[in-house]
Amino acid sequence: MELEGIRVSAADLRGAPPLLPWKEFAKWIGMGDDEQVVWGWIRNGYLPRYKIGNHVMVNVALLQRQLLEEVSL
Repeated sequence: MELEGIRVSAADLRGAPPLLPWKEFAKWIGMGDDEQVVWGWIRNGYLPRYKIGNHVMVNVALLQRQLLEEVSL
């Protein structure tokens, strides 16, 4: 999966927790300086999200499954 020039693969997500706060996810994938880019990906539906109260989490487990399905196609 490619998001605005950033390539994310299932291997990159190995060992990740199933949910990460979106800002932590941004830091984890090396986009800590561009957190708003990651927020845009979430807002536009490129990254699966899960909301708990007022907190928006990236659904890393679902993202990993989507990436694995993309590879097997």
